Amino acid sequence: MTQTIKKNNISEITNYILSIQVSLNGLSFCVLNQENEVLVLDYDNFGIQLSPQQVLDKIKYTLDHHPKLKYEFSTIEIIYQNDLYTFVPKALFDPQLLNEYLSYNIKILDSDFIAYDELEQHDIVTVYIPYTNINNFFFETFGSFTFKHSSTILVDNILTKEKNNESILVYSHMNFKYFDLVVVNKGKLILSNSYIYENKDDFLYYLMFTAEQLRLNPEEFQLIFLGNISKNSDYYTIADKYIRNINFGHRNHTYKLPETMHTIEPHQHFVLLSHF
Repeated sequence: MTQTIKKNNISEITNYILSIQVSLNGLSFCVLNQENEVLVLDYDNFGIQLSPQQVLDKIKYTLDHHPKLKYEFSTIEIIYQNDLYTFVPKALFDPQLLNEYLSYNIKILDSDFIAYDELEQHDIVTVYIPYTNINNFFFETFGSFTFKHSSTILVDNILTKEKNNESILVYSHMNFKYFDLVVVNKGKLILSNSYIYENKDDFLYYLMFTAEQLRLNPEEFQLIFLGNISKNSDYYTIADKYIRNINFGHRNHTYKLPETMHTIEPHQHFVLLSHF
C-alpha cells in the first residue's frame, strides 16, 4: 500500500510525474512524462550524512533552482531510503502494533510517525519511519503526494522477477555509505537488511557474514549487484575474489532515455526507475 496524502483543493492535472528518492546521504530526482520518457534524472551525493532538516533544505534548494523541475506535476512520489524499517509477514501483521515491530531493531522516539507499505503480491508488509518534516513540506507546498520506502520497491521488484527461479540469489543494492542485501531462495524472501559501510572490507565482512549465517556456499549462490557500482569498482573486485558467480541485475521496466542519459546501465538507479 502506497501512503497517499491529499489536499481537496488540488484540481490541476498534468502529465508529468516527479519522483524524489530521499536519504540522509543524497537525493535522486526523476521526471517522467505520459510517454514513459525520462525527462530528468539527477543525483546529488552529499558526501556526508546530513540531518533530516538539512536534507529538507537541500530539497527546497533543488526544487527552487533546477530549471527542469518547474513543471506542474500530476503526481509527486517520495521514496524514503533509510535503515529505519523492518518486514513483517502479512499473516502476522497488525496495524496497531507498528511500534512493536520496529522496537526490536530501532530506537523509536515519541515524535516518530510510523508508516507501512503492503507488498500485496508477496504477503509482506514493510513497516518504517519516514521523515515527517519532509512529508509536511510536500503537503504544504504541493498538496497531494504519495510516499513509500525504498525497500518496498526493491524487494517487490526482485521477488516479482525471481518468482519462478529455483536458485539461491543474493542481491546487493549499492548506495553511498550503505547497501541493501536481499536473499531469495526459490522465489521466496529469506532476508532483507541494510548495512552501513566505510570501505570494501566492511562490505565484504557483512556480505560473507550474512552468507555464513544463512549457510550459503559462495561456490553455489549467485551474487547480483544493483545500484551505484560498476565492474571496475573495488567492491566488485573484492567480491569476485570470494564469490564464484557474480552478475549485474537489471530493471524490470524500460523507459525512453534522452541521448545524454544513454550511459545509464540497467542496474543503476534501480529503485528510482522501478516503481512507476
